[in-house]
Amino acid sequence: MQRRLWRLCTAAALGICLAGSLNAQRAWTWQELRDRFEADNPSLRAARLSVDEARAQEVTAYLRPNPELTFSNDGTQIAPTEGNWKPFAGTQFAPGISYLLERRHKRELRLESARDETVITQAQFADQERNLLFNLRNSFVQALQAKAVLGVARESLDYYDRVLQVSNERYRAGDIARVDLDRLELQRVQFESDVLTAETNVRTAKIQLLMLLDDRTPVDRFDIDGPFDFHENVAGLDELRDQALTIRPDLRAAVHAVEKAKADNRLAYANASADPTVGAWYTHNPSFNNPFAQNTLGVNVSIPLRIFDKNQGERARTQIEIRRSERLSEAARAQVFSDVDSAYATLNSNLALLRPYRSKYLTLAIQVRDNVSFSYQHGGSSLLDFLNAQNQYRSVQLSYLNLVGAYLTSANQLNLAVGREVVQ
Repeated sequence: MQRRLWRLCTAAALGICLAGSLNAQRAWTWQELRDRFEADNPSLRAARLSVDEARAQEVTAYLRPNPELTFSNDGTQIAPTEGNWKPFAGTQFAPGISYLLERRHKRELRLESARDETVITQAQFADQERNLLFNLRNSFVQALQAKAVLGVARESLDYYDRVLQVSNERYRAGDIARVDLDRLELQRVQFESDVLTAETNVRTAKIQLLMLLDDRTPVDRFDIDGPFDFHENVAGLDELRDQALTIRPDLRAAVHAVEKAKADNRLAYANASADPTVGAWYTHNPSFNNPFAQNTLGVNVSIPLRIFDKNQGERARTQIEIRRSERLSEAARAQVFSDVDSAYATLNSNLALLRPYRSKYLTLAIQVRDNVSFSYQHGGSSLLDFLNAQNQYRSVQLSYLNLVGAYLTSANQLNLAVGREVVQ
């Protein structure tokens, strides 16, 4: 009987362990989420295909003109000659071939323009990836912040429950009145509400992350992990500006748009030139009396007369496009400076607010709460003082977490402005 009971207990323990392993959450770090996002996000995968399309256009742009094959005949009789019907006796057969010669490097210029377009498409893809990663990092920060707030809410509720336990013992001993105990019980609702609200916020943040990852994993089996803290080691503003000017893909796209406009302008001038068509043919004319003149070869050159159409409109348009692209490049450069300066100022502002919290206010809030709680439990403080100390501790903790979240958000904004992760 004991052996059978031992087997049942062992099987139950194994079942519990297996169930726990199946339902265990996988905690994803930021780098793991980023790798998954870059590999699986539908928007990024679609944008990556646009780069392949641009490369395919390079092949089309560099194609040579195809030669043209012609075949004609003439001299076929439509009536009998001297009473004999010989319809093909005097027919002249003339097969020929011709080829368009493109002048002024039109083919090379088309390829240059297509390559510039590929570079622009690659930069646009990188810029789209930069913005989507910014959204992903924001959702990741929100999830970390929600988890941190949940931790504080649960810690406050546990602390308050311990105080309630002591207060019940004091009430049974006659140290406090029933009305004070009831007021303490009512105040617990606020802490319970904080926990439930924080749990809802955690689930909402995880759902947002799963949506960006295009993942159908249940929320209860998905979790994230990462530091929710701030660091004061930030590069200087001038260094960040230089990095942004080198890295920012939208600025790179604007610069290459100027190069493409110049290539299109050169192509427009090249297209204004006339392209000759050279041809050759072979003729068989059996109607000649001279047997050596029945088979002949010939060549021809055809040159379009560009009297009216000299591509004036396209040349003017591409010249204007150069100036427009240059203005847009200047605007993109100014936007880079604005983005970096604004994000850098916001980050430093959050750091200035966070420093006194870490060095003073957090420790002070814990000391005040513990001292007032101890004093209240021993009859040295009023109930109102105790409740105020609890609310002050809760307010300081939430303010600190909100500031850390604001710091991480501004750090993400600075990463977006520079074009890479300069602040982890």
